[in-house]
Amino acid sequence: MTKNAKYILEIINSSNVHLTAEQIYLSLKEKNKTAALATVYNNLSFLYKEGLIKKISVEGYPDCYDNIKRHDHLVCKKCGKLSDIVLEDLTGIIQQQINIPILSYDLKINYICAGCQKGTVEQRQGKGRDKEP
Repeated sequence: MTKNAKYILEIINSSNVHLTAEQIYLSLKEKNKTAALATVYNNLSFLYKEGLIKKISVEGYPDCYDNIKRHDHLVCKKCGKLSDIVLEDLTGIIQQQINIPILSYDLKINYICAGCQKGTVEQRQGKGRDKEP
């Protein structure tokens, strides 16, 4: 693993928000002034393929990256807020229903966050997406 990959993994694992590639790039620049955005994308691809990070895709928003600790996500259908939620592991139940082994699953539960319900949504552009509902 390269030095930049280690830095990126550390950034993701120590973050309390779901970070985009650009946000990771800005954090990486603090440790490595010569890092390029392409370096971040290449290393994110490597870390994802190696199973060391999660990639969270929500239609209409940039992909975010997260640690591999077992958890699922809430996604606000109005503002795109992404929050962690810990539910019982459903692997056994899913495997029993489909009768074939599964490697993993990615559960995203759509909802309307409290801010949107109250009509007080802040613009989240340039910010990470919360890990707390």
